[in-house]
Amino acid sequence: MAEELLRICGGEHFDVDSAGLAPGELNPFVVEALKEEGLDIRGKKTRGVEDLMRQKKSYDYVITVCDEASAEQCPVFPGDVNRLHWSFPDPSKFTGSEEEILHKVREVRDDIKEKIQQWLESQSP
Repeated sequence: MAEELLRICGGEHFDVDSAGLAPGELNPFVVEALKEEGLDIRGKKTRGVEDLMRQKKSYDYVITVCDEASAEQCPVFPGDVNRLHWSFPDPSKFTGSEEEILHKVREVRDDIKEKIQQWLESQSP
């Protein structure tokens, strides 16, 4: 979610990549929550952090969004990079009815979007 939301909020100012600890499947609730924002990620492939590291790209910022319980597992990118950690609940761990899960995912989506907008405002001169 953070990748797509930063891409639309940050516009052409950022080249955004996203990866998890291990590639997996797109969460259908995340797909739906982003669709409500006009973002269609149905065809996106997930990537693992190792995929990005093999590309040897450099980054100005690495923003991790794993929850506090998983923070020690968050990836560390080598090099001189600004590291930010924003803790958000992991939608893959949500339980309840489909509507309850979707409601929680929407909350996380909105919290991520708000955090991104605050951070972007702090970056402006």
